[in-house]
Amino acid sequence: MTSTTPPVYNERYELRNQIARGGTAQVYLARDLLLDRPVALKVLFPELSADHAFVERFRREAQAAANLSHPNIVPVFDWGEADRTHFIVMEYVDGEPLSSIIRTQAPLAAPQAASIAADIAKALSYAHRHGVVHRDVKPGNVLITADGVVKVTDFGIARAMGADTQVTQTGLVMGTATYFSPEQAQGFGVDGRSDVYALGVVLYEMLVGRPPFTGESPVAIAYQHVREVPPTPRSLNPSIPPALEAIVLQAMAKQPGDRYATADDLRVDLERFIRGQAVAAHPPAVVPPPPATTAIPATAAMGRGPGTSVYEAVPMEEEYGPRRTTVWWALAAVLLLVAIGVVAYFGGRALGYFGGTQSFAEPDVHGMVLKQALSTLKAKGLDPVPGPSRTGTKAEQNQVFAQVPAANSTVRKGQQVTLSYWTYKAPPKLSVPNVSNLGLTAAQAESTLSQAGFKANETFQKANSPTDKQGTVVGQSVKYGTKVAAGSVVTIKVVSGSNLVTIPTAVVGQNQQAAAAELKAEKLVPQIQADNAPSTVPAGDVVNTNPAPGTSVKPGTAVVLQISTGGAAITSVVGLSASAAEAQLQQDGLSYRIAGMSSTQYPTGAVGKQFPAPGVVVRKGYPVVLFVVGGKAAATTTSSSSTSSSTTSTTSPSTTTSTSTSTTLAGPPSS
Repeated sequence: MTSTTPPVYNERYELRNQIARGGTAQVYLARDLLLDRPVALKVLFPELSADHAFVERFRREAQAAANLSHPNIVPVFDWGEADRTHFIVMEYVDGEPLSSIIRTQAPLAAPQAASIAADIAKALSYAHRHGVVHRDVKPGNVLITADGVVKVTDFGIARAMGADTQVTQTGLVMGTATYFSPEQAQGFGVDGRSDVYALGVVLYEMLVGRPPFTGESPVAIAYQHVREVPPTPRSLNPSIPPALEAIVLQAMAKQPGDRYATADDLRVDLERFIRGQAVAAHPPAVVPPPPATTAIPATAAMGRGPGTSVYEAVPMEEEYGPRRTTVWWALAAVLLLVAIGVVAYFGGRALGYFGGTQSFAEPDVHGMVLKQALSTLKAKGLDPVPGPSRTGTKAEQNQVFAQVPAANSTVRKGQQVTLSYWTYKAPPKLSVPNVSNLGLTAAQAESTLSQAGFKANETFQKANSPTDKQGTVVGQSVKYGTKVAAGSVVTIKVVSGSNLVTIPTAVVGQNQQAAAAELKAEKLVPQIQADNAPSTVPAGDVVNTNPAPGTSVKPGTAVVLQISTGGAAITSVVGLSASAAEAQLQQDGLSYRIAGMSSTQYPTGAVGKQFPAPGVVVRKGYPVVLFVVGGKAAATTTSSSSTSSSTTSTTSPSTTTSTSTSTTLAGPPSS
C-alpha cells in the first residue's frame, strides 16, 4: 500500500519516477494504463508553458518526431496538454547514453565507433529525407540498448526544412556549443550538412576520448569551431586507421560544401571502412581560416544534460572589450594590415595569381555515363578516377551516382575527383524444365521449377478432357527447353474443375470441436489458433477463420480457426460507493486501481469517473481505474486483483494539502 496517489496525465499515463532533466523539460518513466506498457513522458517546465515560443518549439518537436518512423529513432506515441502544461509520450528505451559510454570506455575501438556513427547517420539520413534537421546531435542524445541498437532522440530544436514559419528568431543559435557546425555557431541557416559536422565531432570524441574543441565558455568553443583547426585524431590516438581519420576530417570540414553532401554519403563511407574497402573520403587541405569578419554568438545560458541551449549573437567587441590605448590601436593596425596581406595573397592564389592554381566550382556529373563524366572533368583540368562501384539495374549501368569532392565544391586544377558508378551483370540463361501433362501436382511442379532456378505462378482452369485430374498441371507459359534468364517467372496451369469448396460461415460462433468437424466434412484441414484480442465471444468458441468464411478454396486447404480467449464488457460503476464498485468489477472478472478526484456531483467515497468507459471490451483481469471522490487533496490507496478483496482509505484534505508543483500538475482530473 502507498500513502499517495500516483499522478495520472489525461486519465491514461501514470507517472512512476523521474529519469532525466533537460534544458526545457523533465522526463519521467510512466505507465500507459490503456496499453499496459512503460513509456517515457517528457513534461515541459510549468513556468515555460506561459512562453508561447517555448510551447511552439515543444509542439514542433512532437510533430517532427511523430512523423519519423525508423529503427534508429526513438518514436513519439502521443502528445498533448494537461493541467496547464504540455507533454510528449515516447518509447521508453532501456539503454545507456553514448555520453556515458564515452566517459567510461573511450577511446573506443575504430570498428565500434564507426558502427555506432553509421547507425546515427542512418537515423539522420531518414530524418533529412523527411525534411527534418536535428540541429543538436551529441552523445547525450544517442542511446545504446543492451542489444547494441543505436537510438537517436530529442528533436527538441529540430525544424522542418522549407517550413513557412520559423520557430527560432534571427540572431538566435540553437544547440550545444561543443558540437556546433561553423555556420550554426555564426547564426546562419543550417541544413543536413550541419548534422553531418556534428556527427563528425561525435565520432572524433569516440575515437580520441575528448571533443576537438574545449574552452571556458560556449563563446570560446564556438569561436574555435569557426576559426581554428582541431588537432588531427591520429595526433592524439595513433592507433586510429588513416582511412577513418579521413572520414572524420571530411565530415568536420569548415565549409559545408567540403563535407559529405548527405548523411547517407557519410554512412556509405563508414560502411566501406567497416568492410575493409577503400573509402571515398578526401578531406580538404587543412588551412587556417582568415581573420573573423562576422560575430560569433555569445551564450545566454547553457542547459545541462540532454536539453537544448539558446545563444544570443553579440558583437565580437563585447566579448573582448574595446581597445583604449594608443599601443593597442597601433598593434591592431599592424595586425589588420597583415591580415589584409594574407587574405590578398591567398585570395590571389585562388584566382591564379602569385603562382597559385585557379580554383573553380566542380561540375556535377551525377547520372552521366562514366566515360562521359571522366571526359567532362578532364576537360576542366581535373584528375578524375573511377572509384567504388555498386551493382544496379541494366538501365543504370555505368552511370555515376556519387563524386568526391561533392558536385559544386571549390576545386583546383589537377585535383583528383573520385567517381562511383553502377555496374550490371545479366543473370545467366537457363533451360526451362517440362512440368505439364506429366500428372504433377502444383506443389511438385513449383518444386521442379524452383530447383531449376525459376519462380512459379499458378493459374486455374477447368479440365479440358476426362483424363485431366483435378490439381494436376496441364500447361506452362514458357515452352519446355526454352532458355530464359534465371529467376524468371513461369506460369503453370492447374486443373481446378468444379471441385472448389466454400468455407462454411456457420463455423463462426461454434465451439472448436464442432467447427473442426464441419471443416473436415468439407475436405478441409482445420488448424487451431488462439485469438488473444478481448472478445465477448465465449472462450473456446470460433471468432473468425483464415481464409474468411465464404471463401472458395481447394480441397485439402488448411483453414485456421481463431478461438476466443474470452473477455468482459466493463460495467458502469459511476455513482456507486468504492466498495460496491470494487465488488461489481470483481464479479465481472476485472481488477481495479484507485485514484482520487474532487467533485460536487457525487458524495465523498463514491466513484465519479472510471477508465476505460463502460461497455469497452477488455481481457479478464484488466485493471479499471476508479476515480473516487475524496476532496482536492484526498489520497486514496488500493490493493486489488480479480480474486482478492480491496482496501480503500481516504485522507482528510486538511492533513494532506500540498503546494508542490508535481501534485498540482499531475493530480487526478476533476469532474
